[in-house]
Amino acid sequence: MSSPQIRSLSWGLMTVEGSSAPYKDCKVWPGGSRTWDWRETGTDHRPGVQPADLEEVLKKGVDLLVIGRGMSEALQVPSTTLDFVQQKGVEVRVLQTEKAVAEYNKLAIQGAKVGGVFHSTC
Repeated sequence: MSSPQIRSLSWGLMTVEGSSAPYKDCKVWPGGSRTWDWRETGTDHRPGVQPADLEEVLKKGVDLLVIGRGMSEALQVPSTTLDFVQQKGVEVRVLQTEKAVAEYNKLAIQGAKVGGVFHSTC
């Protein structure tokens, strides 16, 4: 199964291949995507992305995870979260969201088992 490409990104709006509805923030993995609802895990810009935000994507068998921190990189990614991903044997890249989407799409086109979580505003 291939990872779906992110077809468009603008402030507060992302569209993903295979999804009929747009997302504000999203999770993607080989074969699927869904909204990333921060309320599920109590995530906020600080302290930032929690291991619980990433578990679902990591369980999909990804080799590499891309995290988009927002257009102005307001979303923090604590070192404990990065350690959690690396302990699972998954490479992680943390970038500003536009750069993260470009990196994710490049890897998806190459057929990598890539997943991601992306914040599309601040």
